[in-house]
Amino acid sequence: MARWEPDARGRFLRAAIELFTEQGYDQTTVAQIAGRAGLTKTTFFRHFPDKREVLFFGQPVLVQLAAEAVAAAPADAGPLEAVGAGVSAMASAHTDEQREYGSQLQAVVAATNELRERALFKHASIADAIAGALRGRGVTEPAAGIAGELGARAYHLGFDRWLEATNTRPLPELAQEALDEFRKAVAALL
Repeated sequence: MARWEPDARGRFLRAAIELFTEQGYDQTTVAQIAGRAGLTKTTFFRHFPDKREVLFFGQPVLVQLAAEAVAAAPADAGPLEAVGAGVSAMASAHTDEQREYGSQLQAVVAATNELRERALFKHASIADAIAGALRGRGVTEPAAGIAGELGARAYHLGFDRWLEATNTRPLPELAQEALDEFRKAVAALL
């Protein structure tokens, strides 16, 4: 096995998705993931605490991007405009390669209780980061929390639409469109 090759995290992710798809999450071991990636089990544990986290390793980056973009939005931006900046920042971080394996990733997560629970934590982390950045801008509760949740939902809905086989539009555009839909839905409730 190679001692060092570039993109170990990406290789582990692709190997994990392949194996989880082929034989199921519970039946797949870290040793199998490492073997498929052409790396060692020790290298795996340098990057991830367990096999679940290989699927979610980009979460801290998304959370940071969202919070920083909301905080950096123009001072005169309203709460949902600032949320839009956070949603765009997260959406812009995705690559075409992620789109290629995204549907497989979603199917693996949907098939496993432990992974669905972890996906909910990811969603909540994004919503909390956005809400925290909004509070830093002076937005009070419950508006900050609601806006944070709308931002997380818009990002995820945009991501789902981006993965559709017939889609040709970029993720940032789809995520902004989802946020606009939510904005209209909230207005219709009033």
